[in-house]
Amino acid sequence: MAYNREGYAPWSLTRKAGVQSATVDGTIEVPQYIQPVLDTGFVDEKGDWKGTKSSDEQFHSFDTHVGIPNGGTMLTPQSTSDDFWTLDMTGFKDLFLAIKPTNGGNYAINAVMGPDTNSFANLRPVNPNALLRGHDNTTSATLHDLISDGAESCTADVWNIFSIQSTLRDQKLLQFRIVNNSGGEADVDFAFMRLVG
Repeated sequence: MAYNREGYAPWSLTRKAGVQSATVDGTIEVPQYIQPVLDTGFVDEKGDWKGTKSSDEQFHSFDTHVGIPNGGTMLTPQSTSDDFWTLDMTGFKDLFLAIKPTNGGNYAINAVMGPDTNSFANLRPVNPNALLRGHDNTTSATLHDLISDGAESCTADVWNIFSIQSTLRDQKLLQFRIVNNSGGEADVDFAFMRLVG
């Protein structure tokens, strides 16, 4: 059984008409079957290979902030254990944020610009620890704080996992500023997982 069909190439019909000086074969084979294709990336305009991003399979960073007093602030991620000093969302759409405090209560969670020792693409310096502002397809046409939650209730000694969808998509230099408003001192663990979406 033949799987390919022969068709005329549009650029060389003269060859089929009998002109033997044509430099291109006058037929092309057209596949007549379904074949799976795997997309693993592309070559950019500079000729560099860019692999396709895939979702993180596990949580990363696992920062531990010890002895954060009530009203105390921490910036995260800042772990170098798996090369995450800031969170790079380039190519990612969604994010899971996980917080495990030793003292239950309210924690303020804000998305902020990373440190000025790092660059945002090729721009440096940035305004470190500034609330990230933008437009996330809400009904408002004005720029606003992207993530600014003043009182998120967290349970002690378990992972409190929050889903952030699309709002921080492709942000290149991201940290979270977390404020302990639980009423007492706490050790706070942090981790994240990025999703292509």
